Amino acid sequence: MITIGLTGGIGSGKTIVAEMLVEKGAALVSADVVGHRSYRRGTAVYERVVAEFGRDVLDADGGIDRQRLGQKVFADAEARERLNAIVWPAMARMMAQEIEELRAQKTAVAVLEAALLIEANWLPLADEVWLVTASPEVAQQRLVESKGLTPEQAEARIRSQLSNEERKSHAAVVIENDGTIEALRKRVEELWNQLQRRIARAGPPTRRESEVK
Repeated sequence: MITIGLTGGIGSGKTIVAEMLVEKGAALVSADVVGHRSYRRGTAVYERVVAEFGRDVLDADGGIDRQRLGQKVFADAEARERLNAIVWPAMARMMAQEIEELRAQKTAVAVLEAALLIEANWLPLADEVWLVTASPEVAQQRLVESKGLTPEQAEARIRSQLSNEERKSHAAVVIENDGTIEALRKRVEELWNQLQRRIARAGPPTRRESEVK
């Protein structure tokens, strides 16, 4: 199985690319979905977050209100680091388990969609990184149109993340997405076909390779 680590900045179109790859037959592991699961009541993350940040981050039902928690750590870099130290390793373990389950099911291609793939040091979970990029100007326009942000708010969010150039140093494939959805679909189609040819050339793993994995 090949695991693609799919990443990109806000407004890049990363999620659309993930959907296109799923349409082609890839299995999806979503860091967003795993992140929500990690905060559920009864989990180790839940207990540690409440102990670290107080019960005022809980909603009326006793679950973690991620918006309240976000407000609490947004302007406090040290608090964000403490939160990330709790959540990111737990998510890595959960995603690794999902990937292993897909491998056991003889899945050919898995896509790990994670905006924080690089920042959270989840790179070891992927065999290769595919990066979706959009110019800051295009990403800003998309955020204004899709999320109702002001241009200033959109620019601030973009600036708070890694730049495209910083991400590119980790990427085996770069998908530039400043154009139309049709152009993006064509690029994904090309990459998928190339991937299938690589898989066909590699053939099934030998017994020894299977044991190593």
